[in-house]
Amino acid sequence: MDNTSKQHSMTPDDNDILYSDYGPNLLGLVRHLIESIMGSGANSESLYAFLESFWNVFSIIAFILSAIFIYGIIYSYIRQNQLSVKEAIIMDNEVTLWKEIHGSNIQKENRRWSEIQKHIESGNPNDWKLAIIEADIILGEVLHTAGYAGKTIGEQLKSASLANFTTLQDAWDAHLIRNRIAHEGADFILTQGVAKEAMIKFQRVFREFDLV
Repeated sequence: MDNTSKQHSMTPDDNDILYSDYGPNLLGLVRHLIESIMGSGANSESLYAFLESFWNVFSIIAFILSAIFIYGIIYSYIRQNQLSVKEAIIMDNEVTLWKEIHGSNIQKENRRWSEIQKHIESGNPNDWKLAIIEADIILGEVLHTAGYAGKTIGEQLKSASLANFTTLQDAWDAHLIRNRIAHEGADFILTQGVAKEAMIKFQRVFREFDLV
């Protein structure tokens, strides 16, 4: 083979992969790092010893971090349970306090309402009138407690709206029956059916305000 053929055979074509001395030498970089840490006399045994030592240190650090994380999880779980218990105690105390303040009033109103219902079931028309008058007195107390403006029940009902008083029309209808009893006296003929209907409307109002 002459010189021309040799030169041609050494000339790379498009399918050849070219390696440049200027490309990254990863193996040399790793070797340089190891030699920098362990010295230029590093061999396979010293490399194995180094990796084993590094793994031991890494395992210890990982174990410590894992223990810290597990402790944090357990601590958070215990604290969450403690806070839940405290919240439950606070809620129980608030319920007990509410019952102490309002419980007696609710029992009192329930007794009054029971008496009113007994009057309605009576065969005496005067008892029906008394029941409506008593229920109307409770209505006035409810409206006053709820903060409706006005000196009379009529004024308080006028200051209310259906937006925050869904049984407002029931309150008006029942109150008007009471007004007829008060203003017309003996001229107003009250039947038991009308009296019971008024009681149903009073009851709807009282239920809206959690009274009965």
